Amino acid sequence: MNSHEMEAHTMTGHPVYFNQAMTLFDAANSEDPNQDEGQPKELLYAQRMSDMIGRFAPGASEAAQLAVRAQHIRRWAVPRSGYPMTKEGYHAWRTGLYTFHADTAAGLMRQAGYDEVMIERVRKAVGKRGIKVNPDTQLLEDVANLVFIEHYMLGFARSKPDYDEEKWLVIIRRTWEKMSKDAQAFALSGKIRLPESLVPLITKAISP
Repeated sequence: MNSHEMEAHTMTGHPVYFNQAMTLFDAANSEDPNQDEGQPKELLYAQRMSDMIGRFAPGASEAAQLAVRAQHIRRWAVPRSGYPMTKEGYHAWRTGLYTFHADTAAGLMRQAGYDEVMIERVRKAVGKRGIKVNPDTQLLEDVANLVFIEHYMLGFARSKPDYDEEKWLVIIRRTWEKMSKDAQAFALSGKIRLPESLVPLITKAISP
C-alpha cells in the first residue's frame, strides 16, 4: 500500500477517487521544469504541504487534503513575467493564479471521478475564497504559511538582501496575521523548524 492509499483508507470517504486525484496532481507537478533539491519544484512543494497538514491537522477533511496538494499546481505555467512589474500587476498575477490552480485541480478531480459537490469545495479552498470563514480555505492558508516558515522563509530572506528590519517585521506580521490561533500556536510549539537566523526577527514581529 503506497502513502496515498494509506491516507485514503484512514482519512477519506472516497479512497479510489482520492488516490487517482493525488496521482494526477503529482503527475501534473512532475512536469515542472524548475528544480528544487533535485526534484520538480512544485512536486516537492506539494509533498511538503501534505506532510505539514498531516502534522498540523491529521484529522483534516478529504477536501482540505486535496486542496493542499493542489495549492501550487502547475504554477510555472502562469509566470510573473506575464503581468506588469508593478504592485497592481503583482496582485493581478496572484489573483490569476488562484483561479488557474482552482480550475486545474477541478479538471483533474473530474478525471478522477469526483462529483461536482466535492470539486466545488476544493475549488473554493484552492481559490482562496472565504479565508477566516471557510474552514477548508483557512486550513489551506495555515498549512501554506507553516510550510513557508519552515522551508522557504530563509531562502526568501537571502534573496532580498536589500530588505531592512522594518520591512521584514511587516512581512512576518502579515504572514502571522493570516494564520489561525491554532496555527500560530503550532508554529511556536517546537513542532516545525523555525529558520534559526530569523528567530529574533520573528520573536520581535509577533511580540505584543
